[in-house]
Amino acid sequence: MIKSVNILNKRARFDYEIIDTYTAGIVLAGTEIKSIRLGKANITESFCEFSGMELFAINTYIEEYSFGNQFNHKSRSERKLLLNKKELKTLHKSVQAKGLTIIPLKLFTNEKGLAKLQIGLCKGKKNYDKRESLKEQDTKRDLDRIKKAYN
Repeated sequence: MIKSVNILNKRARFDYEIIDTYTAGIVLAGTEIKSIRLGKANITESFCEFSGMELFAINTYIEEYSFGNQFNHKSRSERKLLLNKKELKTLHKSVQAKGLTIIPLKLFTNEKGLAKLQIGLCKGKKNYDKRESLKEQDTKRDLDRIKKAYN
């Protein structure tokens, strides 16, 4: 029916160590979901924040729908995330106690055509951690090349 949309936040895996991941629904307007289905969204600069016991995605960019009228949405606004109460409590406790952050990792549409946001409970990496992860990627790439050459 609808082609799947996968919008990744590649910067998150480089800047943060991901501890746990959750899949959350998003409260969207009609023109927002149309723009997401066209693939015109960006989550690289976004983060999640609690307001009371509700979780909001802040600074998520969804381009205005080109065929929209005066009821078109704002491109950058707070969007409420839908999670179970138990998941919200565990996220809230870990963010307050341990000083972790919640970062959007992937914006996608499921088989029903609904927009979902995969969020991660993350801890910031230091510069030396980033260098180590780059070294690991380089060695893995070199090993794959050697394996491919012998096969």
